[in-house]
Amino acid sequence: MNKLELISALKKEANISKAEAAKVVQLFFDHMAEALARGERVEIRGLCSFYVKNYASYMGRNPKTGEKVLINPKKLPFFKSGKELKERVDY
Repeated sequence: MNKLELISALKKEANISKAEAAKVVQLFFDHMAEALARGERVEIRGLCSFYVKNYASYMGRNPKTGEKVLINPKKLPFFKSGKELKERVDY
């Protein structure tokens, strides 16, 4: 399912216009992204949680030249599925 399919499903289930459904979906994604950018955890009970993982800097290697390269510290979003989602998928 992609974003457009999600909008169509919301439109059908909630009996609202496509524009309203698109706005709801976009607001949901925008607020999730903003919370993650602030370093907050986003938890959707029974489905999943998103949080930001901090990675320290380390020495990497350029695969083409073999030269050692310093990889800067970074923050990346991380997804963890919930227990109910795991059980539903693995029925």
